[in-house]
Amino acid sequence: MAEENAASAIRQRLSLSMGTELSFFTAGEASRPAVLLLHGTPNSASMFRQVAAALAQAAYVIAPDLPGHGGSDALPGVSFAAIGQAISELLDRLAIGRRFIYLHDWGAPVGLQIAMQAPEQVLGLIVQNANAHRTGWGSGWAATRAYWSDPNAENEALATAHLTLEGTRDTYISGVPPEVAERIPSEHWQEDWRVMNLPGHMETQRALIRDYGNYAARFADIAKYLERWQPPALMVWGRHDIYFDLAEVMSWMRALPRMEAHVLDAGHLLLETHAAAAASLMLDFISRTRQ
Repeated sequence: MAEENAASAIRQRLSLSMGTELSFFTAGEASRPAVLLLHGTPNSASMFRQVAAALAQAAYVIAPDLPGHGGSDALPGVSFAAIGQAISELLDRLAIGRRFIYLHDWGAPVGLQIAMQAPEQVLGLIVQNANAHRTGWGSGWAATRAYWSDPNAENEALATAHLTLEGTRDTYISGVPPEVAERIPSEHWQEDWRVMNLPGHMETQRALIRDYGNYAARFADIAKYLERWQPPALMVWGRHDIYFDLAEVMSWMRALPRMEAHVLDAGHLLLETHAAAAASLMLDFISRTRQ
């Protein structure tokens, strides 16, 4: 059942063929090219609450809660491939053709899978602190990479040690200049932490941390896709990201030499503090590129 919220978006639920339900919202006119907004961890589609109305001026906005996040049920078998299948089913059920895809954090493996399955349908990529190269891994990835290589109990504990309220808070404010961080309400990470503790959600987090290694194994295939198709691309990057190194920016730009790139004075969750600037850049990109 659909319900309208203050952003003129319509919140809906879809029963997936795999037996679970997916929560998502749409905004704008379905006759327009779509923009698929894919969030990361530990977030949900609410990450896009401040940009959806602006983007709906030029596109049909589709923002799902990834399975095991927000209001979406956890999947019985958790992997990025299975989540990609769920989002592809959503697009099919909505009869979505050509689309822009917003890549961020966990959303990058999902969105790139969708892009590579139907490259002719991709109008453009919007890259916001999304990793697709090994250059994005700083020293903070050591424990996670060790876990991928040897998934024993000790390595798992180290790789998942951030799955706490404090770790959730750090996603928002760690590494961010104090005058920028103070603009982010603590209620946002407290709500994320509450949702992360719903049935099946913490298990989803743990499974995806391990499965991210399988995504990394596809980097060479992703590079071939980018080289072959050269999709139009906009980058909006928070320079104070504690997860993805700034070297990742140059890797994206080498892969897509015509990419328009903007590095802002923000953290990993750029839309928390720079939504207006990002919305303006995205709206301009979509308006110029959608033909």
